[in-house]
Amino acid sequence: MGKAIEITDSNFDEIINTDKPVLVDFWAEWCGPCKMIGPVVEELANDYDGKAIIGKVDVDSNPNTSAKFGIRSIPTLLVLKHGKIVEKQVGAVPKSVLTQKLEAHL
Repeated sequence: MGKAIEITDSNFDEIINTDKPVLVDFWAEWCGPCKMIGPVVEELANDYDGKAIIGKVDVDSNPNTSAKFGIRSIPTLLVLKHGKIVEKQVGAVPKSVLTQKLEAHL
């Protein structure tokens, strides 16, 4: 069973160095909409186990990664392919929207 990976400033480059699409959820403990989308991100980690990398970045603990991608509001979800942003979603959205963004890059 897949689970979203905790991505940090120190392991970020290692995690995104893959041929698979990487969905990154930028979130924080105090963010209400982040709590709504959190379970959806976990479901995606399970659904795409082995096909994509699903991870979460706590913006408070990992300011470098957040700054690198210019994250200004959360939740922000990025789909990266070969380390480059191919999809960006700001704000909580239904699972189907995120599934569509991931599917486009599998």
